[in-house]
Amino acid sequence: MFFGSHRRSSVLACCAVLGVFGATVPQTASAIDVKLTMEEAQKALEAGRIPMEKANSPEEVKKVLQQASLATRIGSDPEKDSCGASAILRTKRFRLEAFGRQEAAESKKQKKEIRMPDEFIKKVVEMPNMEIEVQLCGDDEYFAEGAQVAFQQGSKNIKPVDVSPAEKGRKNDGQGPAYRSRFTARFAYESFDPNAKTKVIVFFPDGKTSEFDADFSKVR
Repeated sequence: MFFGSHRRSSVLACCAVLGVFGATVPQTASAIDVKLTMEEAQKALEAGRIPMEKANSPEEVKKVLQQASLATRIGSDPEKDSCGASAILRTKRFRLEAFGRQEAAESKKQKKEIRMPDEFIKKVVEMPNMEIEVQLCGDDEYFAEGAQVAFQQGSKNIKPVDVSPAEKGRKNDGQGPAYRSRFTARFAYESFDPNAKTKVIVFFPDGKTSEFDADFSKVR
């Protein structure tokens, strides 16, 4: 357990008040934040924690999590195209808000205030890489094995720091190809423009590619 049960400072006590669901959180920037202050990080924790605190049923919790995954998703909307290629960008804000939701869940479970220690917040703030989770469909269980991914920004092609092996395909219940799979890759923040329109290109071992556009200026 990486959480501490100590009460946070008055900075955390001065939180923004959110509505129940679908409420928006004022952001200090309109694009991916490469650099965050500790105060901004704590506000991101608040943004994740408060909706989860208000969720009082499994259905409400599910709605909170679905909205969180849509906030940094690029590519196809799974609600409209269940098998279109897409990716979730695990930005610093994404991770901090996820920790905020976990704080809320643990607080409810233990019936006391649970907060992440400052040293863990600092580790997220100082992360050099952004992880992305690529989701796509294919015709057999191993269609994504060996897949690679890159960002294209103008004439610049940006390769990831590393790529994790793709999962074995799972049966696709929706329309389109028979299997769904996903894999993760990490891109150094210093290697790409966090404000730029970007093309995400997935390369398969057989020479085929899949690509989709993303506007990083619209991602937190």
